[in-house]
Amino acid sequence: MSEINPMPLPLLTLHEQMIACRACARLVEWRETVARDRRAAYRNEEYWGKPIVGFGDPLARILVLGLAPGAHGGNRTGRVFTGDRSGDWLYGSLHRAGLANQPHATGRDDGLQLTDVYVSVCVRCVPPGNQPTPQERQTCLPFLEQELALLPNIRVIVCLGSFAWDSAIRLLKSRYPVAKKPTFAHLAEAIVGPFRLVGSYHPSQQNTFTGKLTEAMQDAVWDRVKLLSSASFA
Repeated sequence: MSEINPMPLPLLTLHEQMIACRACARLVEWRETVARDRRAAYRNEEYWGKPIVGFGDPLARILVLGLAPGAHGGNRTGRVFTGDRSGDWLYGSLHRAGLANQPHATGRDDGLQLTDVYVSVCVRCVPPGNQPTPQERQTCLPFLEQELALLPNIRVIVCLGSFAWDSAIRLLKSRYPVAKKPTFAHLAEAIVGPFRLVGSYHPSQQNTFTGKLTEAMQDAVWDRVKLLSSASFA
């Protein structure tokens, strides 16, 4: 069992549409090349090699938004933030916060369950160099819009990195007024329509290995988010 609350049919249908997407030729070629060539450590594994869907509690009040799946993480395992060090960091911190039932994420059948949290990404396919183009982001954004519409209880959106922060604002400002674009920072906050955005440095090795993002800094995000998700700020 991967979720405490089962995925409703409309969300499952959207997930099927995401997985079948081949809209961006560059991303399709790259995700399939990575899945075919494989990293030596995983040479005996069958890679997912398709777009990644969201994962977690469909009744969640907290949406965690990342950039895109990792080449040998989500693109290998088929689940967002699963099978790489970024995922170990993210789910480990969610476990400490009482929002995940275990601190590790190794594959789609590892028993991980999230409580009041749903995790997704802005771009569904792994991009070369972890850098999607503006057009690729724009092409993929409607999937996130539809996903958000099918998560009726979301109150707080945690943006892992500036790319997710900018994408969330780009998506929401089409429906809600944004007088001045809020600036991204760790623990930055902004209210856009009915949502509170909270910024967090991305749990990439570049940030965690250098100390730019520490466990204490990450834990402070969930302390703040849990408070906001139960508060009224609209």
